[in-house]
Amino acid sequence: MKALLRKALLSGLAGLLIMIGLGGFFSKAQAASGFYVSGTKLYDSTGKPFVMRGVNHAHTWYKNDLYTAIPAIAKTGANTVRIVLSNGTQYTKDDINSVKNIISLVTSYKMIPVLEVHDATGKDDYASLDAAVNYWISIKDALIGKEDRVIVNIANEWYGSWNGGGWADGYKQAIPKLRNAGIKNTLIVDCAGWGQYPQSINDFGKSVFAADSLKNTVFSIHMYEFAGKDVPTVRTNIDNVLNQGLPLIIGEFGGYHQGADVDETEIMRYGQSKGIGWLAWSWYGNSSNLSYLDLVTGSNGNLTDWGRTVVEGTNGIKETSKKAGIY
Repeated sequence: MKALLRKALLSGLAGLLIMIGLGGFFSKAQAASGFYVSGTKLYDSTGKPFVMRGVNHAHTWYKNDLYTAIPAIAKTGANTVRIVLSNGTQYTKDDINSVKNIISLVTSYKMIPVLEVHDATGKDDYASLDAAVNYWISIKDALIGKEDRVIVNIANEWYGSWNGGGWADGYKQAIPKLRNAGIKNTLIVDCAGWGQYPQSINDFGKSVFAADSLKNTVFSIHMYEFAGKDVPTVRTNIDNVLNQGLPLIIGEFGGYHQGADVDETEIMRYGQSKGIGWLAWSWYGNSSNLSYLDLVTGSNGNLTDWGRTVVEGTNGIKETSKKAGIY
């Protein structure tokens, strides 16, 4: 009797261990259907760490230039392009068919599109963030099934105030709403303060990450005159997020901004040493007072000084960019 009981217990234990093992297998298999986060790293669907090296392109303001800009960006060797879209609340809406077309074009050039809604920039009201969320839900058929090649940056620089609490409260509502709608793509969340207040991630990033049922959210700092002003600032802002055990990219940066210097050399150097992705702002088309941020002279024009730094400089795109494993 005791022998039979022991045998039954051992059989049950073995079955439990098999189920645990299979559970881990299924979890990995599910994650591998698209980009996924593990610790501080972003991985592509082949299990390869993916470090973004690319640029921002202001598509929604220059819709007619798509077919000249994207091939030109691809020639730099970029593995990622962050695309400015509009949900129609402030700029001209990019509908589902145009988004599908953008995804098809960008991926045909073996780059990863990071899609962002720009209409909520600098706003603090939850309604602006929710409008971005509703936009993604309305075009989710362009995103579902593309988890291995499309990343969603929920809302560019939502929450202009330097206040982490309100920022976190908003995203802790927004992320579950996206997941409940069936959107499984990796999400990117810009920090508060127009993207330049990384203390918001330090204080509340873990709780925002925990709000994602898939644990597949990456945080973003936009490094300009505050968040990227000098070597200590750049290093501290990057290290503080990584020390929280959270994944990070530099979603925008320049070499100069609003009359102040930005240490682009250190952003690129330290980003490379830490395996942190970065996306320079921006391909072209900035207003005359911000023209120093143009990487090229037109949609497929020559590189500017800023462009040569980003593309051809030490730790630049040509030197450090590696394509996603699916390509």
